[in-house]
Amino acid sequence: MTPESTRPEFPRRDFVKAGSLAAFFTALGGVPLDAQEVKKAEQAAAEGKVLPPPKADPNYKEKPPAKPLKIGVIGLGTQGRDILSMLNRLPNAPVTALCDTYKSAFKRAAEAAPKAAQHADYKELLANPEVQGVVIATPTHLHREIALAAMQSGKHVYLEAPIAHTLEDAREIARAAKALPARQVFQTGLQLRENPQNHHVLKFIRTGATGHSAMSRGQWNRKQSWRRTSPNPEREQSLNWRLNKETSIGLIGEIGMHSLDLARWYFDQMPVAVNGFGGVLQWQDGREVADTVTVVLEFKGGLRHTYSATLANSFEGEHDVFFGSDAAVLIRDNKAWMFKETDAPLLGWEVYARKDDFLEDSGIALVANATKILAQGKKPAEAASQTEPPLKYALEKFIEHADDGSKPDADWKVGFEAAVIAIKANEAVRQGGRIVFDPAWFQV
Repeated sequence: MTPESTRPEFPRRDFVKAGSLAAFFTALGGVPLDAQEVKKAEQAAAEGKVLPPPKADPNYKEKPPAKPLKIGVIGLGTQGRDILSMLNRLPNAPVTALCDTYKSAFKRAAEAAPKAAQHADYKELLANPEVQGVVIATPTHLHREIALAAMQSGKHVYLEAPIAHTLEDAREIARAAKALPARQVFQTGLQLRENPQNHHVLKFIRTGATGHSAMSRGQWNRKQSWRRTSPNPEREQSLNWRLNKETSIGLIGEIGMHSLDLARWYFDQMPVAVNGFGGVLQWQDGREVADTVTVVLEFKGGLRHTYSATLANSFEGEHDVFFGSDAAVLIRDNKAWMFKETDAPLLGWEVYARKDDFLEDSGIALVANATKILAQGKKPAEAASQTEPPLKYALEKFIEHADDGSKPDADWKVGFEAAVIAIKANEAVRQGGRIVFDPAWFQV
């Protein structure tokens, strides 16, 4: 069901203050809210005023795209093919080389990169002078050797998350990345960190627009087994590395780590402990990794982030919610909405903002890149329903960082810390108990 815009209810005097502008911008479809602008609006509302809505900057010029980066992709499984498909959509990401140990993988990848050189050994790809940047999308337990060699080759490196399945491998990768020259980029696959939508929401959390943080939760629900088949027993075993406890950090590591990292990023602090529970509740096929998990990440002051994931049911899909004393923020399908409490301070631009219905609640759409959207002559309310996957923004930023030498938001330090949290969360799930984080685990 697609939510429809609704007209918010306000005290008559507040609505009259907005006058004809309110009617005009309601007809327009609403404008996005920016966190700093919200603060100004709240102050104006407290003084009995209503600010006019933001306007497009007539002098705004969109930043030109980064120079093309010739890319080699190592690992052509499901994630590798998604990456290839996304790179194929970018104007400055020519794929010049591919690598996989399985010959049939090249046939499926040929459509996205028909002119790319094909290598069965990653060392051959790294020796290819045409390759400037490398995207590593192999199974997690194979990252260490390839990532170290890629960094040593002098190429820019994008390493999928989690960066490793053990603390030892993660630390060695982090040490190598920390020692890289300033302009050699190492970016991890924590896509949310490079996503403008999540940076936009972060402003609302950090500036106190949602009030005092009380708790947060995330979930990922799918009806799928994760098991893959092959007529070749050896190939089938390698395909199902995620189901083996020696090679996988499970649902919480391969999927849930993004939600756990989002929580510690938004709360601006490291967790102090993690509680984990889980088991094989649906797919009784001999797997060693739980198909249903629940994790509670503890922070100072009693703040907690609860995360659950299951392969048994798809109801409610994937989302994260951050609860504050004044408002809650829902993030879903790379979109976000703010749900105000009835006793929360009035936002001066509420009357202009797009609102979507969620059962009995009405959420204010939080739209990133407001200036760009308005400058292009688009309606922000329409833009709110037209989003790109986080992977697109992550790969775009990788190319941009390689071009201008800027530091990735998803750098080695963030990637390493996220891996430590995920690895220990998986241990908590397997043990069915609580683990207190040792600060020494995060040292590089």
